[in-house]
Amino acid sequence: MTELQTKLFSMADEKYRDFQSKLMPTVPKEKIIGIRTPLLRKFAKDFSKNPEAKIFLSELPHEFYEENNLHAFLLEYISDFDECAGAVTEFLPFVDNWATCDSMSPKVFGKNKEKLPGYIEKWLSAGDTYSVRFGIKMLMEHFLGEDFDIAYPEKVAEIESEEYYIRMMQAWYFATALAKQYDAALPFIENRKLEKWTHNKAIQKAVESYRITDKQKAYLKTLKI
Repeated sequence: MTELQTKLFSMADEKYRDFQSKLMPTVPKEKIIGIRTPLLRKFAKDFSKNPEAKIFLSELPHEFYEENNLHAFLLEYISDFDECAGAVTEFLPFVDNWATCDSMSPKVFGKNKEKLPGYIEKWLSAGDTYSVRFGIKMLMEHFLGEDFDIAYPEKVAEIESEEYYIRMMQAWYFATALAKQYDAALPFIENRKLEKWTHNKAIQKAVESYRITDKQKAYLKTLKI
């Protein structure tokens, strides 16, 4: 066991580990240490100032789930956009669960939105599940507001995958798009541009949202397949 792993195990919470393992069927239970996220984020903040952090980021793949999360959190401290985006691209093929993927959101991306679409294109066209999921997530987080373009939901709708974790993110994207860009997103539902399960899940999640009006919810329910 490495010195870093020893430190991580010193923060373990067995009950939380059991809870976490139920949420992540793609990760073997023996690969989960059981560290609560706020505690691991605090550790990442301190560790990011340590020269050992850079060495750790170069050591892929990692053995434990929390090491992957630590990696994800450390990437958020990279202040140079291209360096950060490159490091994220390198890391994503090693991500093996939705929680690590979804927890990663570098602030530098929001400050350099004009550069982000080029990288999103790479992630969406990558062959691995969590690169694609992360690409959709970045479109959802950064391009459903003032930087919205109809080309973005078109890209998400065009993705064909049997992967549950990609389809779920597609559904989440369109549910959020209906909340933020209703008139632009609605035709994708009306014209059944999504695979059936994803279509219905997007409607379900939209109907659960407090940002969708009762009138909109009632109409969306009529569009279920």
